[in-house]
Amino acid sequence: MLGALISAAAGAVSDVRSKRIPNWLNYGSLILGLAFQGVFGGWRGLAQGALGALVAGGVFFLFFLVRGMGAGDVKLMAAIGAWVGLQHAVLAMVFTAFAGAALAVLYMVFHRRVSSTLQNMGELLHFHLTSGIRPHPEVNLQDPVAIRVPYGLAIAAGTLFLFLSNATF
Repeated sequence: MLGALISAAAGAVSDVRSKRIPNWLNYGSLILGLAFQGVFGGWRGLAQGALGALVAGGVFFLFFLVRGMGAGDVKLMAAIGAWVGLQHAVLAMVFTAFAGAALAVLYMVFHRRVSSTLQNMGELLHFHLTSGIRPHPEVNLQDPVAIRVPYGLAIAAGTLFLFLSNATF
C-alpha cells in the first residue's frame, strides 16, 4: 500500500506543477505494483493487481472518453489499482471521488464559477442521459475557459485516506 501512496503523491506533485502526469511515472508505477503483487501474493496476487488496475483504470477511462479527465489521471488510477489490488481499488476510487468532489468545489468557489459550474453539470447530466457516453460538444476539457482541476491531487488524497483507513484495522 505504501507504494501506491508514493506513486499517487508523485503524480499529484507533477500534476500540480505541470498539469501533466508523465507516462514514465504511470507505467513504472503500474509495473512495480504488479511486480509487488506477484512477488508477495504469487499468481493470485498478480491477478488481483491486474484486476485492480483494469477496474480502476477502466472506470476512470469512461471519464476520459467524454473528455472530462486527462489520460494521465486514468493511468495513475490504474497504477494505484495495481498496487492495492481489486478489493482496495474500489475503495480507492470511492475515496478519490469524494476528494475530487471536494477539490472541485474549492476550485469553483475560488474561481467564482459556482453558478456556471452548476449549470454546466446540469447540461452534462441531461446530455449524457439523452446522448449516451460521448463527449459534449462544448462542455469538456478542450473548452479554453474550462477550469482544469489537477485530479492527481484527488487521487493522492483518496489513496492517502485508503492508506490511513487500512492502517487502523
